[in-house]
Amino acid sequence: MKEVRKTARDLMTGYCRVCPVCNGKACAGEVPGMGGLGTGSAFMANVQALAKITFNMRLVHEITEPDTSTSILGMNLSMPVMAAPIGGISFNMGGKRTEEEYIKAIIDGSKQAGIIGCTGDGVPPVIHESGLAAITAAGGHGIPFIKPWEDAELYEKLAKAKDSGATIVGMDIDAAGLITLRKMGRPVSPKSVDTLREIIARTGVKFIIKGIMTPEDAALALQAGADAIVVSNHGGRVLDHTPGTAEVLPAIAEQMKGKLGIIVDGGIRAGADVLKMLALGADAVMVGRPFSIAAMGGLTEGVVAYSETLRTELIQAMVMTGTESVAKISPALLYGKA
Repeated sequence: MKEVRKTARDLMTGYCRVCPVCNGKACAGEVPGMGGLGTGSAFMANVQALAKITFNMRLVHEITEPDTSTSILGMNLSMPVMAAPIGGISFNMGGKRTEEEYIKAIIDGSKQAGIIGCTGDGVPPVIHESGLAAITAAGGHGIPFIKPWEDAELYEKLAKAKDSGATIVGMDIDAAGLITLRKMGRPVSPKSVDTLREIIARTGVKFIIKGIMTPEDAALALQAGADAIVVSNHGGRVLDHTPGTAEVLPAIAEQMKGKLGIIVDGGIRAGADVLKMLALGADAVMVGRPFSIAAMGGLTEGVVAYSETLRTELIQAMVMTGTESVAKISPALLYGKA
């Protein structure tokens, strides 16, 4: 991973510094780029919220090989991790890899690691086109996310996403905050419950709504027919001054656990962070920027290497907290949460 990160740093010069700790401080306001919007506080809040969570260390047990596997939305995964939908190589990451190279690495590397990669959407069209092509080539092993476009473009892209062979499709409704798209004449917008219900019914596959930050919106997503939600503030890239996702997750999980799949992203960097989010109520996590760095720095091999690092760290954290399997993770392994 050191070599992967070094290569990524060279290729992403001016767009991402590949900092030792990816916390949003050095890249505040760098959107486009890999930073957070405005002051960068929402990006930083994600990392800070997770850092405040600590473990109960427990070693009087016999657990040496915890089970990291899980099942969500009909998918069997080697660990409850997904590569988040990120695209736009030319304006976010420097353009020294092609969009096709990058997203193929995300999809293929995730598949090899026993997890699943997600693809993004945006302008130019190559972002979603290359993502859907990669999913098709991988036998449908991927989750395409479509932005909340208005009418014709939305339904056209959702149909293409389904045609890729994917059995799950998502909408990153939090992308409604990307005013740059509206300025390009390609408006994205919030969606009502009735509109979401129609979209989900017409798409006809399992559906994820990404960008949920309150129990109220989570309940509305369920009402609209979503199979899962992603608790997310879009990596701090669409609204300054939001709380970290680890802060809002417990209240959402308290009301929605078991009613739909709960996925979370935001500030997850290591296997210990994965375990924290699961203990706070998530069924799985999405990891964004670190997978982008891995793909830029090492293509498919980089994504596999980072996935293996995450899994090793997750196993270590589970052993050190006396956690036998993902199925048995509970808030009790967190300090002060028992």
